[in-house]
Amino acid sequence: MIEWYTWLTFGVGIIAGVVGLIWAFRKKPPTDLTAGLVAATGVLVLVQIVLAIVLPLLGNVCEGDGLEYWMYLLTAALIPPAAIFWSLIERNRWSNAVLGVAGFAVAVMVVRMQQIWLGNAPLLG
Repeated sequence: MIEWYTWLTFGVGIIAGVVGLIWAFRKKPPTDLTAGLVAATGVLVLVQIVLAIVLPLLGNVCEGDGLEYWMYLLTAALIPPAAIFWSLIERNRWSNAVLGVAGFAVAVMVVRMQQIWLGNAPLLG
């Protein structure tokens, strides 16, 4: 997998998480900003799905368990739309908390996916 892309997705997920939780603590309803950051995280995960299909064809193969990688990837792809759907249905401060947790969850999952892709090698090592 492309390491800088992993860190980009991680960063956007962390920003989405922090902003979502700040809005929740401020007792604000979901906004375009909070939902949009989670949507951006979701789009980055969708691009990662495309990369996971194309990169092995170019010689960059998954060194770890491919099934585990794909399960993480598909789960990470489902989290942002589910959180955004929740925020559209339940328009209160807790929706922002859900959006924030979704951002953090995807951020952690993409780092784990990178570890699996590298065969559980430590990152930045």
